[in-house]
Amino acid sequence: MTHIITIDCGTQSVRAFLFDLEGNLFAKAQVAIEPYFSVQPGWAEQNPGVYWNALCDACNTLLTEIGVNKEAIKAVALTTQRGTLINVDKEGKPLRPAIIWLDQRVAHHLPPMGVFWETLFTLVRQKQTIDYFRSQAEANWIAENQPEIWEKTHKFLLLSGYLTYRLTGKFVDSTGCQVGYLPFDYKRLKWASPRSWKWKAVRVNPQMLPDLIPPTKSLGVITKEASNETGIPEGLPLIAAAADKACEVLGAGCLSPDVATLSFGTTATINANNRRYVEAIRFLPPYPSALPGQYCMEVQIARGYWMINWFKQEFAHRERIVAEQKGVAPEVILDEMISSIPPGSMGLILQPYWTPGIREPGPEAKGAIIGFGDVHTRAHLYRAIIEGIAYGLREGKERFEKRAKVEIRALRACGGGAQSDQAVQIAADIFGLPVERPHTHETSGLGAAIDAAVGIGLYPDFETAVNRMTRIQHVFHPRDRAHRIYDQLYQSVYKKLYGRLQPLYQAIRQITGYP
Repeated sequence: MTHIITIDCGTQSVRAFLFDLEGNLFAKAQVAIEPYFSVQPGWAEQNPGVYWNALCDACNTLLTEIGVNKEAIKAVALTTQRGTLINVDKEGKPLRPAIIWLDQRVAHHLPPMGVFWETLFTLVRQKQTIDYFRSQAEANWIAENQPEIWEKTHKFLLLSGYLTYRLTGKFVDSTGCQVGYLPFDYKRLKWASPRSWKWKAVRVNPQMLPDLIPPTKSLGVITKEASNETGIPEGLPLIAAAADKACEVLGAGCLSPDVATLSFGTTATINANNRRYVEAIRFLPPYPSALPGQYCMEVQIARGYWMINWFKQEFAHRERIVAEQKGVAPEVILDEMISSIPPGSMGLILQPYWTPGIREPGPEAKGAIIGFGDVHTRAHLYRAIIEGIAYGLREGKERFEKRAKVEIRALRACGGGAQSDQAVQIAADIFGLPVERPHTHETSGLGAAIDAAVGIGLYPDFETAVNRMTRIQHVFHPRDRAHRIYDQLYQSVYKKLYGRLQPLYQAIRQITGYP
């Protein structure tokens, strides 16, 4: 049998998979990691060695303890969390902890843009958006606050680029992984042109960035040193894939914009591939797709299913104990707890803006829960979280349809949260569409495997690979009564929440300074 190794470096764990050419998950090893440490409020950092050591442990477990035939492995592919950045010196050694995508620090002394660009962005009313981009850029914060580190920085790499270097010894990265505050041209899928405003907005020069390789092409081969540490056979090609969300879309079998993916992960998103460059939210670009030369439209809820972990930590101590006694995940107990609660959580409605956005929602946005009464319990709150995330994703679907001029006819649920029947059924009821669940919830790893399979010629094209390697396991159909209730709450309450609360969010921000 022919197999492909894929490595998925997420926010909370590193997973190594072995997929066959039918898309079957032959073997899996997972190593949990601490998402980040914080030495100051709002900071989120992690030592780069944590990712590499977890990658090595996962791969060694996969290849030795599980007993995989290494001769059957034909390629390796890598997918990672997005927007996590690492400074390295000329020898590829990290100079400081990685800044995680959840980090909220901002730069204050921004690089000068020049009169031309300042005037232009003011005239087109985009100065606030550009200034937000500049203040959020990790490079600007490091250059401002740790100039000695910035001076020593040879390469400024996304996590995908850092792990690629550790595996191949080359400073290269996939085009499909470029999601972050960097001078990247999302429309042309390459580093920005020398005359672009982005080089003035971010204190990065072209020599500090890796060479970019499109998905399906080789990033290099596994070095002897990497082989000794990971157990992956030396000389195997590392095939360019894409970031985790883009790989999820491909792994769910979504090749056209009328089939969208609901990703129930740390960041909850709705995504769809498109051959055309379409901004679901104006001036916020679509990200690179796992399909070379294509784009992945996306609307995200930044904290998404992180809110489930937040709920478990703050409110579900009893359920966690029961789950441990029964040997199941806490979500199993929580799903049982909400199964008898009617759609709409008896009027409890949640707006899931636990982390502010750039434009919609704006930087002033905060989370909100309304409709509390004496009948409400922790179970109602848990269900309201799931419903609130689904409401937010439905807004994203409507943006796609309006901006891309396409009708979404099918939805596929992926990510860890998609293992919950309750969560997927609630999504079907809120969207009023069937929601399909693929045969594996590890769709980001499968998407990377599809890139590798096409890249090394095991399949002639993506259509063939997707037909062979993906399939639907279960379909959740919307229930008429539940959809009617949800649709009324969505139209009459949820869609009006942000507009009504925005002035109050702004007042809170002005008074408290947070965020």
